[in-house]
Amino acid sequence: MNAILDGDRGSVEAQRFDFVLQLADTNLILGQRLGEWVGHAPAIEEDLGLANIALDLIGQARHFLSYAGECEGRQRTEDDLAFLRSEHEYRNATLAEQPNGDFGQTIVRQVLVDIYQLELYSRLQSSTDPRIAAICAKALKETRYHARYSAGWLVRLGDGTEESHRRVQQALDLLWPYTAELFDASGSDRALAAAGIAPPLSEVSEAWHSRIDSLLAEATLRRPKDIPFRWQGRRGVHSEHLGFVLADLQFMQRAFPGARW
Repeated sequence: MNAILDGDRGSVEAQRFDFVLQLADTNLILGQRLGEWVGHAPAIEEDLGLANIALDLIGQARHFLSYAGECEGRQRTEDDLAFLRSEHEYRNATLAEQPNGDFGQTIVRQVLVDIYQLELYSRLQSSTDPRIAAICAKALKETRYHARYSAGWLVRLGDGTEESHRRVQQALDLLWPYTAELFDASGSDRALAAAGIAPPLSEVSEAWHSRIDSLLAEATLRRPKDIPFRWQGRRGVHSEHLGFVLADLQFMQRAFPGARW
């Protein structure tokens, strides 16, 4: 456990593999969560909108997982990495695995991740790793749409009725503590930044907070207080929710080993 939490995983190649998994797994798990809305969203337009975002995220996850398999050098495919790892091997941000709750809670979770990915991918386009740069340049086009969608809904709900405002404020208060993990730099994060593979998380944090503050003001929402609270999903220590997500995600592959579709 201490080795996982330390975040300093040795060689740059091992750190690169871990970082690419973080990018992949956050998309994979969030895509799975959004897929739970199919057939249950408040309107057919939002059913389709959330489904399309889920497909985008899973598509991005596939690119990252394929590259992660190459970085690892153990001949594991994207399917192997997506479906045949145990819970502690996943590196997604803990925020991504949190339950959907109501539509407002899903929107709050989505906008917090979307703005993070928007700022991160825009900087990863200049990564010294050409594969990461290429994947993020392509993903950024989709991420801009995701951020417009979720931000638009946040403003409509926050500056809407008394009930919609109350619900999204409660969701924001609930989910805000998980955002601290996104910018909690480990030894690996600092080493990758020094190598030019990833940007300094302090830089991403500053841009994210600026954009989020402007959005919350427009949505007439109160920014929650920052608290000294850290989650460690990016380092393999997750909330109780991930196991339930993986039970659904991995069922077919584990029930029918080696299946391809």
